Amino acid sequence: MAKLKLGAITEDKPVKVSLELPGALFRDLQEYSEILAQQEGVPATEPSRLIVAMVQRFIQTDRGFARARKNKMRNPLEADRER
Repeated sequence: MAKLKLGAITEDKPVKVSLELPGALFRDLQEYSEILAQQEGVPATEPSRLIVAMVQRFIQTDRGFARARKNKMRNPLEADRER
């Protein structure tokens, strides 16, 4: 079985966000949840919880974002002028 990019889903204090997903994407998330549950040996999680983990993973591995964040931290005044 292929190793998925996500691991176990952790708990954190949530902030409520509402969005609409295309039906096909929601079904993909359901299937991903089932495969992840089988891989991790845990019950399947709600697809909405996967979205959080996927976005977190995306942000953590986005090198361009990391560089931009690092530059912003170094030069906060320049970052404000660029807006």
